[in-house]
Amino acid sequence: MTTDTLEVISRHRCFGGTQTFYRHDSSVIGLPMQFSVFLPPQAEQDRVPVLFYLAGLTCTEETFMIKAGAQRRAAELGIMLVTPDTSPRGAGAPGEDDDWDFGTGAGFYLDANREPWARHYRMESYVARELFDLATTELPGDPQRAGIFGHSMGGHGALVLAQRHRDRYRSVSAFAPIAAPTQCPWGEKAFTGYLGEDRSAWAEYDASALMAKSSCPFPEGILVDQGLADNFLEKQLNPEAFEQACEKAGQPLTLRRHEGYDHGYYFISTFMGDHLEFHAERLKA
Repeated sequence: MTTDTLEVISRHRCFGGTQTFYRHDSSVIGLPMQFSVFLPPQAEQDRVPVLFYLAGLTCTEETFMIKAGAQRRAAELGIMLVTPDTSPRGAGAPGEDDDWDFGTGAGFYLDANREPWARHYRMESYVARELFDLATTELPGDPQRAGIFGHSMGGHGALVLAQRHRDRYRSVSAFAPIAAPTQCPWGEKAFTGYLGEDRSAWAEYDASALMAKSSCPFPEGILVDQGLADNFLEKQLNPEAFEQACEKAGQPLTLRRHEGYDHGYYFISTFMGDHLEFHAERLKA
């Protein structure tokens, strides 16, 4: 599908559907942005459920589509997959390319309010508003059947955006999410840089803090998978904090802990089918 808004970078036939990479001028980010879309064969006939995937630190819009092995099952289930980049590119903010865990490739799916980041680093509004609208107007995603999931930084993003935008997402899951970013080095670094020193503002982007003050926002449940051989588990991820918050909120949670699995895409691809089926069940017409 070609539109006046979206420039096609490349297009590939894939499992009877189409894998496409797009570029467009983002009004939210104020810069060109790229994203990828897998359209299942069913999208040739009608609007289909749409599932947004948020990738982790250093990744791009290509990472998931290349590594996760999701297209085969998505084609069978009739699910459209959409993956944005993980940050603006070429924003010109001083130091944005200095570290792998802050700046380029590390937008943390929030809207920065601290200069020099506030002008372009607006990934929450980009994902939950602009990209959502593109996927459900310019492309054949059904806005009434949308879900979100992600990995690591993107797992954080999925759990946070699902809670902050309940009008948009009907289902949510995550792989090895940064579940309590206000309590880990990655989150403290990113939130200080993007949001400033006021820790009360940080809580609005902490999945565990948001859940703890909620009341069962997703009654059909949330799925989280975590590898127990994950090098980042002890210092960065804090799945037990989210587990405790869900218990407090009366939120059904399936948190599966897997012996021997690490933080990478061998882990993600192993359980990808489970996540696609989880969302498909909740995004039925």
